[in-house]
Amino acid sequence: QAQLVESGGGLVQPGGSLRLSCAASGFSLDTYVIGWFRQAPGKEREGVACISRRGATTYYADSVEGQFTISRDDIKNTGYLQMNSLKPEDTAVYYCATGRRAACGSEYLRGLWNEYWGQGTQVTVSS
Repeated sequence: QAQLVESGGGLVQPGGSLRLSCAASGFSLDTYVIGWFRQAPGKEREGVACISRRGATTYYADSVEGQFTISRDDIKNTGYLQMNSLKPEDTAVYYCATGRRAACGSEYLRGLWNEYWGQGTQVTVSS
């Protein structure tokens, strides 16, 4: 059964860092774009970052550009999101997703082209 499982979320103080992981099982990630999305309470889901197959291209939402870094390790069948200088407004449930029907970019971050979604991991930034 194909699935994605996120991990690495938690409570962190403002200015801190977290690294989220997205482990795939039941399928191989290497032919998929990997994306990270987040949803804060009372807000719409937001696409924050994506990485193309083989990692040649990355794309970030303006809100996280220079703050987050997306990466992938296809040998480990895992994607990552390194989040630095975290702010309270980064508090959200973070989801990873994978798809093959759109290239990594602004269109992909609309979140309409994914085949698999993880269950989400909570990130809370608070002092």
